[in-house]
Amino acid sequence: MEIGVCILLAFLFHQVAHVGGQEDGGNEGCVPGFQVKKYQVAYRGPFQKGQPLLQVEFDDCAGNEDVTFGVSDPNFHVDEDLNLVPLRDVPHSEPVLFIHGLSANADDLAQVDITGMSSQSAETLRNILGTGQKLPYRSKRSLLVPPMVVSENQRAPFPKIIGTTHVIPSGESRKHIFRLTGPGADQDPKGLFTIDMDSGVVSVSRSLDRETTGFYQLEVSTTDFAGNLIEGPEEVKIIVIDQNDNRPIFKETRYTGKVLEGSPTGTTVMTMTAFDADDPNTDNAVLRYNIVRQSPDKPSPNMFYIDAERGDIVTVISPTVLDRETLPTTTYELEIVAKDMAGSEVGLTGTATATITITDKNDHAPEFTHPLFEAHVYEGSTGVVVNLTVDDRDDPATGAWRAMYSIISGDPTQNFEIQTNPDNNEGMLSVVKPLDYEASAFRTLLIKVENEDPLVPDVGYGPSSTATVHVRVEDINEGPVFFPDPLIVTRMENIPVGSFVASLNATDPDILEIQSIRYAILQDPAGWLSVNPVRGTVNTSASLDRESPYVYDNKYTAVFIATDNGTPPATGTGTLIIYLEDYNDNAPYVLPSVARVCEDAHDVTVAVVGGWDKDLPPNAAPFKIELGKQPDLDKTWKVTRVNSTHSQIMLLRSLKKDNYQLPLLITDSGVPPLSNNTEVKVQVCICNKNRMHCSSAHSHRARFLVLLATLLLTLLCL
Repeated sequence: MEIGVCILLAFLFHQVAHVGGQEDGGNEGCVPGFQVKKYQVAYRGPFQKGQPLLQVEFDDCAGNEDVTFGVSDPNFHVDEDLNLVPLRDVPHSEPVLFIHGLSANADDLAQVDITGMSSQSAETLRNILGTGQKLPYRSKRSLLVPPMVVSENQRAPFPKIIGTTHVIPSGESRKHIFRLTGPGADQDPKGLFTIDMDSGVVSVSRSLDRETTGFYQLEVSTTDFAGNLIEGPEEVKIIVIDQNDNRPIFKETRYTGKVLEGSPTGTTVMTMTAFDADDPNTDNAVLRYNIVRQSPDKPSPNMFYIDAERGDIVTVISPTVLDRETLPTTTYELEIVAKDMAGSEVGLTGTATATITITDKNDHAPEFTHPLFEAHVYEGSTGVVVNLTVDDRDDPATGAWRAMYSIISGDPTQNFEIQTNPDNNEGMLSVVKPLDYEASAFRTLLIKVENEDPLVPDVGYGPSSTATVHVRVEDINEGPVFFPDPLIVTRMENIPVGSFVASLNATDPDILEIQSIRYAILQDPAGWLSVNPVRGTVNTSASLDRESPYVYDNKYTAVFIATDNGTPPATGTGTLIIYLEDYNDNAPYVLPSVARVCEDAHDVTVAVVGGWDKDLPPNAAPFKIELGKQPDLDKTWKVTRVNSTHSQIMLLRSLKKDNYQLPLLITDSGVPPLSNNTEVKVQVCICNKNRMHCSSAHSHRARFLVLLATLLLTLLCL
């Protein structure tokens, strides 16, 4: 039994060290050691080997690494899962076991009480720790502390005695002092409970509130006058007895619920729930619900019932009477009272309001207000022609009321559509594709109306859910229509003035009327055309020019107007597009017009020049570029063809620094071909170190002209 003494001494040493650690400001978070100090195991026969008895709670606040456990009875041990397990079959055990937990960060002791043992096998702590071994004062007294109870809300005067700790003499009397510790004594809330140090009488110093704290756990011990522990510490449990000082409270003052019209009797609408802060294990918090008022009270003052215990509100009225369309209102207000004390007369009450809305279901089909509607519309126009009105007794805020319209027959070409006006549920019949009076002056439509939501099974759409619409088309004087539009023709540019271009064709849609048409030009950007006002023939009034800025992509566009003689006259427009074929009427020219070369150069390329022509192939390239008709040009210059559009100019001998005009002749490939005499200015420059120094003077010809003009001016002045 020496191991038990060692465990107890280790525990006492740990307690002293723990107190010292608290005084030194130790870790205020995790407390190392057993998180539960006391356990119980029921004895129901021999303990079987390997069968866990309980699991202890131990935390050394460092991960429980390298923790070892010792048990006061060597027949038991603590396994790696912290289970207390018999090492062998144990027929009898001591009534109290101690478990010692030890690691680098914790040293603590837990107690295990074995209940159900016979009195012969029960031993005291002193016997477990070894007969004959004495601890100071522990063999002298036995401290027994029964639970204490105190009612909340007690009135002055205070303090009031609530219990006594008992000391049973065990042979010899010694002087002792009672001490009370824990939350409510020497810890916050301090001074709530006090103990008489001589008698052990426990008193409460002020009124308590169970709803704030319903249970206090303190410790009582006795010491001698020198402060040496004699008995304890033992646990003191103080239970606060509840009084009915809290009335039921609903979470909200007003609740809302809905029930569908025609619902069966007993349909749950909503649940009312109140809360009572008193002890739920007493009648102080047992609630009962009741409906004390219904507004309005028609057609019955008891349309709803509330389950007294659960707070469920259900319907009592029959489904046929629960009709939204016949009830005096769609909203009912109930005043609900919750009473504690299981509804007794002395119970406290809380009140809330329940607002119940009777919601709609689609039990009424929409009906047209008239079986026949009439509309008038001008041909060629669009828009709303008539509003279709319906009646529906269902709730306007639901799909059971909102109408959907459809055209059943009479619109094979889909000229009409119907949209619902969301404000008044009317059907707006519109023409979306213009009607033609000459095709049909009268249309008959059959319209059907339905709801967005489906009807209930026992209700259907009747004859009043369809209506007929007569649409009368009014004739208007329509403008002439060109065909084809646009009219496209091809003509050669430069055809003689007065040549025929095209014949316009415009017809009058008003086939039931005999009307004449006259033509006129609306847009002729270049002013090239004229039109016969009666026959509609178009001729040229000026030469057509494909190279004109009014021609885009070889096409010239003009617009004509046709006017009938109706009342009032109506007009229509048509477009004429003339695709212009090219004629060789533009001579080619040479680019660039300036070239440079060094004065000591010969047999080198001076420039590459290209031919350009406003005409199109084959009236343009290939071009022929050659020297002009001047004597001895071929001794200094040479022109060689590079490709169909470009040629190169070469210098055959060195020239002095100056500007020279080189005459060239360029010819296109048209039939007949066109030629153009042009000149290229060649600047002969002094070249050194990749730089060219060119003359800024004009060419020989230009200098000669300036000299001649100066001489003439001198002669005139003499």
